[in-house]
Amino acid sequence: MEEISTEQISGYMDNVVELAWEYGPQLLMAIVVLIIGMWIVNRVVRLTSKGMEKASVEPTLARFLGSLVSVGLKALLLISVASMIGIETTSFIAILGAAGLAIGLALQGSLGNFAGGVLVLLFKPFKVGDFIDAQGVAGTVSEIQIFNTIIKTPDNKVIIVPNGAVSNGVITNFSKEATRRVDFVFGIGYGDDIKKAKEVIARLVDADERAMKDPAPTIVVSELADSSVNISCRVWVNASDYWGVFFDLTENVKLTFDAEGISIPFPQQDVHMHQA
Repeated sequence: MEEISTEQISGYMDNVVELAWEYGPQLLMAIVVLIIGMWIVNRVVRLTSKGMEKASVEPTLARFLGSLVSVGLKALLLISVASMIGIETTSFIAILGAAGLAIGLALQGSLGNFAGGVLVLLFKPFKVGDFIDAQGVAGTVSEIQIFNTIIKTPDNKVIIVPNGAVSNGVITNFSKEATRRVDFVFGIGYGDDIKKAKEVIARLVDADERAMKDPAPTIVVSELADSSVNISCRVWVNASDYWGVFFDLTENVKLTFDAEGISIPFPQQDVHMHQA
């Protein structure tokens, strides 16, 4: 084994000292920047989270955006520190950009659903517990995820709707307002008393405590149809009472019309037979 001479050791030490003097200040400065930068990043993430909490941003979106801000700022910090100690970052950034483009093209559908989820959580066209109609699906929103919205139908089916389609389509929110209007159309025969029929409907509406007095109910003749005179009745109720009032008043009007001798026409056809 070849012995290392004193002169060689001295040369190695000189090289180490020379490298230390050349790169030591840069390395020390990079470490200081890294420590201070991490503190600033954590501070910014905390302030961002508090700001979103005050703005009542959905918790799911707030956590995701907080993580996104944290990862993005830390990546920028590491690239800056690497450039300070002499590491070439141009090629590294180009590789990251190419990889991001490839991933984006491969995940176009998922990214569209992600963007839709962000829009839904940010602008809040509906919330958990609302009854909505979106993409031909009507039901109660049970969960809003970052990629999908979970809807439970009245017959207890669970339907998963992609957020990309939800955010780009028409959304009908039946729970957004505290009150709703219940619309009825009752047909009576042309030989029946219109005023009497309107009085019967008004009496039944007035007897239902769920029907609001302000705005007042509207009861008018809306159409002279082929076989009936159609009377439209519009009643304002609390949103939670909509279906109860609809079903109960429909049944009560039919029973009362029968008791009062008011006919409700139904489709029928007369057949006349002539003997040759």
